[in-house]
Amino acid sequence: MGSNLLSLIEGTTFYYDDLNVGDRFQTAGRTVTEADIVNFAGLSGDFNSVHVDAEFASTTGNGQRIAHGLLVLAIASGLSTRLPLMKLIDKAILGLAGVECRWFKPTFAGDTIHVTVEIQAKEPGKKPDRGTLILKRLAINQRGETVMESTSRIVLKTKPA
Repeated sequence: MGSNLLSLIEGTTFYYDDLNVGDRFQTAGRTVTEADIVNFAGLSGDFNSVHVDAEFASTTGNGQRIAHGLLVLAIASGLSTRLPLMKLIDKAILGLAGVECRWFKPTFAGDTIHVTVEIQAKEPGKKPDRGTLILKRLAINQRGETVMESTSRIVLKTKPA
């Protein structure tokens, strides 16, 4: 990204009114590592054998340890926050109102995921100075498989009068 574009983003805020249903964005990729899985187990306290016990995991249908679903959600969230869109709406965000998530396939150490983000809907707020964006995120692995889908509800300010 050129420095001129970066300077435009730095001084610009997008509001609820500036975004449209159907707007779509794609993140860079990120490889899920062994360290990610181990660190997430320690951070979350989730030491389920399917995540941390290679011997046990080899006997499951996946044949190997899998990344925590919430780790995949966290990585997808982190990748999404690096999008220019998120930089543009940063100062207009009032809060996260909800997240729903479904996992379709396991993610393994060594898998590289990227995320597509699409504005699915817009809901006017109960107050005139805000509205809610409904964002659909798909985490897609290096094989083109959707491993996770999440829907986030982000409350944003409307444009100042």
